[in-house]
Amino acid sequence: MNDHEIVDSSFSAIINAPIARIDIPTWAFALPELEYQGCSPAHIAAGFTTAPDGKRMSINVETIGGSLMVQHYVEKLAEPDHLILDSISDVFTPNGHTTIQVIWELSVKPIDAEKCEFTNHVRSLATHHLLALLDRQGIPFEIFRTQRQPMSIAHNRAETPLFAASLERAALRN
Repeated sequence: MNDHEIVDSSFSAIINAPIARIDIPTWAFALPELEYQGCSPAHIAAGFTTAPDGKRMSINVETIGGSLMVQHYVEKLAEPDHLILDSISDVFTPNGHTTIQVIWELSVKPIDAEKCEFTNHVRSLATHHLLALLDRQGIPFEIFRTQRQPMSIAHNRAETPLFAASLERAALRN
């Protein structure tokens, strides 16, 4: 574990569609807001734009553990079966605004000709803004990490099968 790592969480679910029909980047960068909201009760809004360098960006708004998060996910790797997104996410806590780096990795691998395994891997890391906020409040980072992990892991566990079902619907529509 990295000294500044908050959470490293990975869950998988089955998609009942051939891997050749899956295109994670197309799904992620065209996911309708209502579909995004249907993948977790914590999901508030989703939209799409481009980063200053022209790369695609997914904007996601959600609450985790009572904190509102605005995630600015920029594509780092975009292949039909593998998408890596990186965000310096705004986090609005009862104690103030800060940021957290979130790396979101979505992938699929074939199980057989008709189904594949989807993996939703989320890593979050403290930024210097978060560390400064914790320091001003006298909160040790290890305490923050210990309290944040169960909420983030539960969120990822719950949304993974719903993301897989959404990807499956998209694959079968195409």
